[in-house]
Amino acid sequence: MPFADELINGHTAQSLTRAVHAALPGAELASLRAAAQQLGPLGLRERADLLTNALLADVPGDYVELARVVRAAQDGTPVFSGWLIWPVTSAIATKAVAEHSDDVFDDAMAILADLTGRLTSEFALRTLLRHDLDRALGIIAEWTGSPDLDVRRLASEGTRPYLPWSIRVPELITRPGATVAVLDALYGDQSEYVRRSVANHLNDVSRDHADLAVTTARRWLAAPAPTTGRLVRHGLRTLVKRGHPGALELLGFAPATLEIDGPVLDRTTVPFGGNVRFTAGIRNVGAERARLAIDYVVHHYRANGSQTAKTFKLTTRTLAPGETMGVSREHSFRPITTRRYHPGPHAIALQVNGIASARAVFELEAPGVGPSAIPRS
Repeated sequence: MPFADELINGHTAQSLTRAVHAALPGAELASLRAAAQQLGPLGLRERADLLTNALLADVPGDYVELARVVRAAQDGTPVFSGWLIWPVTSAIATKAVAEHSDDVFDDAMAILADLTGRLTSEFALRTLLRHDLDRALGIIAEWTGSPDLDVRRLASEGTRPYLPWSIRVPELITRPGATVAVLDALYGDQSEYVRRSVANHLNDVSRDHADLAVTTARRWLAAPAPTTGRLVRHGLRTLVKRGHPGALELLGFAPATLEIDGPVLDRTTVPFGGNVRFTAGIRNVGAERARLAIDYVVHHYRANGSQTAKTFKLTTRTLAPGETMGVSREHSFRPITTRRYHPGPHAIALQVNGIASARAVFELEAPGVGPSAIPRS
């Protein structure tokens, strides 16, 4: 399986060049041909930008000419699909906003909808959202009723506040509720592909506007589709990890009277790249059954001497009055590309229905320190 950066590669550039050449016979396409040799050191979005700029350089003229070439390639070239769609749709969006014409803007939105099923137009849509959010949302509202599930999914995915790999649209973050109507139209969609996007979008909203996300989810649960419960659980996952009371209550995790014994660690010094195991006991000492969302939090030491918390899912469980349960987990400090570990004091705590237990402290050693530095199997 290729690394993400390699999804747009020399073959992508060559396919795009052939498609444009078929739609624009006689064009030299020097920029596209050169771009195929320049992708190597670039990340994925940088590769998309390189091909976008090359396409804009090789197709002179106004938006109408670029749109003509794109539609001709779409209709007449079998290879016009896959990751080349990202730079093509980005070129359309870039050229459209430069002309400051409502008719051109609307036509660009139509092209993005036409092409999204060949990969996705979600990244290019961001340029149009930044240019005129309200006009774009008016068109996107119509997309939510499309018979094409890829277009419906584009309505939700392309408007996510924190869409991965994409440029930010500040208004999607600073205008609470701007996209709620889109989500309202799609949370009961027949397609799991679309509903998954809605859940991820709701999770994005919750990062900055937690109460809005909870209020929206509560409204959906008041008139649910059969799949709404699962969608809401996924959409509020970050708030559950944060211990947000409203999200926990909505999902049935009410405050409970508990005794927590632990966590107890199997070691107080952990080799760099090694593991630490913890155990804990949880007892319901209240008079009512308690439904519990049980997570654990690792407090990582940072280079500046502070600590930062990362929450990990453990389990959910319902305990009768007087009932006790045990939990255990082994946590790895094996180096990974998405997290950097710093030697020094760390800690682990449980988090049950948003309430943290006492911390169990341990020391993460520097790489190569001591005979215990070899990770356990």
